Amino acid sequence: MSVHYTLNLRVFWPLVTGLCTALVCLYHVLRGSGGARSEAPDGTDGGFPLLKVAVLLLLGYILLRCRHAVRQRFLPGSPRLGGHSAFSQRHFRGPSLGILLESYYEHEVRLSPHVLGHSKAHVSRIVGELVRAGRAHGSPGPIPGGGLALAFRGDFIQVGSAYEQHKIRRPDAFDVLVPLRLPPLVALEPRSLGTEPALPPAFQGCFVCSLKAPPGASGGHWLRDCKPFTDGFCVDVRGRRHLSATLVLRWFQSHLQRSLATVRYSLEGRCRVSLTPGGLEQPPTLHILPCRTDYGCCRLSMAVRLIPAVHLGDGVFLVAPPLPPWSFGPLSELPGGLRADALWGVNTARQEQKLLGWLQEQAPPGACYLKCLQLLKALRDLGARGLDPPAATQWGRILSSYVLKTALLAVLLREGPQEQGWGEAHLVRRLEELVHFLRDCLLRRQTLFHCVLGPGGAAAEAGPLPKVLREATPVDLLAGFDRHARELAAARLLSTWRRLPQLLRAYGGPRYLAMCPPSQSQRTQGFPKDEP
Repeated sequence: MSVHYTLNLRVFWPLVTGLCTALVCLYHVLRGSGGARSEAPDGTDGGFPLLKVAVLLLLGYILLRCRHAVRQRFLPGSPRLGGHSAFSQRHFRGPSLGILLESYYEHEVRLSPHVLGHSKAHVSRIVGELVRAGRAHGSPGPIPGGGLALAFRGDFIQVGSAYEQHKIRRPDAFDVLVPLRLPPLVALEPRSLGTEPALPPAFQGCFVCSLKAPPGASGGHWLRDCKPFTDGFCVDVRGRRHLSATLVLRWFQSHLQRSLATVRYSLEGRCRVSLTPGGLEQPPTLHILPCRTDYGCCRLSMAVRLIPAVHLGDGVFLVAPPLPPWSFGPLSELPGGLRADALWGVNTARQEQKLLGWLQEQAPPGACYLKCLQLLKALRDLGARGLDPPAATQWGRILSSYVLKTALLAVLLREGPQEQGWGEAHLVRRLEELVHFLRDCLLRRQTLFHCVLGPGGAAAEAGPLPKVLREATPVDLLAGFDRHARELAAARLLSTWRRLPQLLRAYGGPRYLAMCPPSQSQRTQGFPKDEP
């Protein structure tokens, strides 16, 4: 659902002509209904003014149509020119890439701040009621009585591109962290898996969380007292009890369903809500649909991913990890006695938001790095055109929004936020620089490290980190993809950039279609068959 509206002149002018004609006719009907029509003193017909106005409106409409036809005839690359294409290219050059990008950004990429603000406020109200109900409802949990079960902490944390000012196109998808509260008798001991030599690269950014006794607790009594919690939420890994992401997610979904049943009636007057169960690949998703009788401003259908999170400290959370980018046999047979259901990912959204805020404060006025990131996402979406579903999914995983944001942060931190070359006049050059940096990272000429868990100096500006993250091995975001997939992604990324003007004209809306010859299929619009 687009949030920008443009004027369709092909509909507007005929509508105005017909409306004006109807008003003139209505005026003469009402004027003549007061009495019998009288003949003018000079003998002229009283209907002549009506005919005159109608003819003038018709002539104006014909002139506008002729003007549009003349413009279409002399557009560059128009099929009507036939053999005079060289003349048209010499005398009527098309708009530059910068103008095409600016127009595409304004009409297809940029979000309306008004609509985005209303959407975020609506999501905050709905999720806030759900989380508060979950906290007050207590934990039904798999543990009898729920005395040592998990519970909602009562707050939520908004993360993702919608809250970092670089979301594109539609404000209909949001990510929310729901922090969980551990029982007082339970303490966690997280450990990074980056030092595991036999572990595939896709899993080296994961963590495991073993249980330990809190300070002052006796070992034997603690194990006996915590047995209900360990039986319900933990698995054995190398002889120790570890918190299981799978079991926590299963409890989280059941608790969300009970909490939603509690607040569903109170929400009926504002929206319709439903919950889609998730897994390790996709967390539970809350669908918010506007009511048919709700005529409030900017009511959209939205999907909110509710991600269970365990707080480590300093605003860092453990979350369920995404699926590996390539299959590694059965996930239950990881080397070294590890179990897939005991693996956790790390979420540093708070630190990344602080880092983006610091860069915005340090950058000169008018810097366009967030606009570059939005256009880079649009470039990725254009590159996915014509791919079959498996290839499009792989393309989206390799060039995910997080990877693109990390590439931008890497370039900014390498050059310094005070660099003066990020003005609007340098938009195309900066976008090309980001494309070539991503190509080098895909071809292993450079390494794209995690912006917080990397070896650079970003952690100082991002704020304090827990000790386990400061000592963790740097994480390469592209290490889990094989060489062939990376080379194909790099070739298609570069091909998309080289053909960006044609793609913008082909997919940028009706204002560009007349400048391109009609294509045979979606596959041939901008990409030859021999391209990856």
